[in-house]
Amino acid sequence: MSFDFRFASMDDIDGLVALEQDCFTSDRLNQRNFSWMLSRANASVIVATTDATLVGYALVLFHRGTSLGRLYSIAVSPAWRGQNLGQRLLDEAQACALARNCAWLRLEVRADNPAAIRLYEANGYQRFATVEDYYEDHAEALRYEKRILRETPPPARQVPFYQQTTEFTCGAACLLMAMAAIDSTRCMTRAEEIQLWREATTIFMTAGHGGCSPQGLALAAWRRGFDVRLEVSHEGSLFLQGVRSPEKKTIMQLVEEGFAHDLAATQVAQVLASTLDIAAALAAGYKPVVLISSYRFTRLKAPHWVIITGCDEDFVYLHDPDVDHSKLKRGMDCQHLPVSHQEFHRMTVFGVQRVRAAVMLRAR
Repeated sequence: MSFDFRFASMDDIDGLVALEQDCFTSDRLNQRNFSWMLSRANASVIVATTDATLVGYALVLFHRGTSLGRLYSIAVSPAWRGQNLGQRLLDEAQACALARNCAWLRLEVRADNPAAIRLYEANGYQRFATVEDYYEDHAEALRYEKRILRETPPPARQVPFYQQTTEFTCGAACLLMAMAAIDSTRCMTRAEEIQLWREATTIFMTAGHGGCSPQGLALAAWRRGFDVRLEVSHEGSLFLQGVRSPEKKTIMQLVEEGFAHDLAATQVAQVLASTLDIAAALAAGYKPVVLISSYRFTRLKAPHWVIITGCDEDFVYLHDPDVDHSKLKRGMDCQHLPVSHQEFHRMTVFGVQRVRAAVMLRAR
């Protein structure tokens, strides 16, 4: 059977919705979902047609700033099953992801869908997690991934994930993850997330609540019994240039002077460094919490904290605690994100001062 493949357009929405109705009994994408995917999302919708009839599609989501694609859905019309169309759509999805410079493709599949599971496993996808109560009918999902660029071992998964519960507690959330990775008996709770933020906040930022400073995070980690290494590229304040109010600047300076005073009385190793050697830090047993510019992910220029979960010769892997549900992301979509070393080097520079900062933890 001959099929034609192309990227979907807005004219295909009615056909895509009809296909959803034919293929799935729950978790269906609706007209608004497809419209958003085609007009605004960082995604590709590939449709399969025969004699101008839409008979299948594959939807791939991309995570900006990373080398990761997510195969969100594959649908084949019941009337056209048994024609190898699922395999063809999977091939097209992988080719699309490669064209978008993705090295990894991840997906979820219902645990009670043996045909789909056979398809993915036959194509080299490896299961790495099970997610309970994932679908609308409370069925569990199996998570699979494949290195589509070339074969390498899967990333290590030794750092638990915690999603920040406010817009301003990314640093605290990352510190929770680092501490739990080192000490598996530690619980990651919202109460401690807020407490860590209270201890480490700079009070003000460019707008809204203040974020966590590297000095404040280092102090909070040291007070909880961890060996801490603080690396910054500049001495003194790192964020003052983003604050216009003289009064706010004065208060921030007082807060940061307090952090510096308290750090002087600790055994925190403070290092002035213009670059970050993540591989060396991981080899030394550290869990690095790193400052990045969120522009690489969201196109919004704001400081943001992530935690590094591993690296290899091609990628740095990280957890991003900020999950944007409006983009059909869940916490699992922000875990062990593969970022090329070149892209990581770019995103770890913030502001006109080109600030770099990292708070590194290990057992004391």
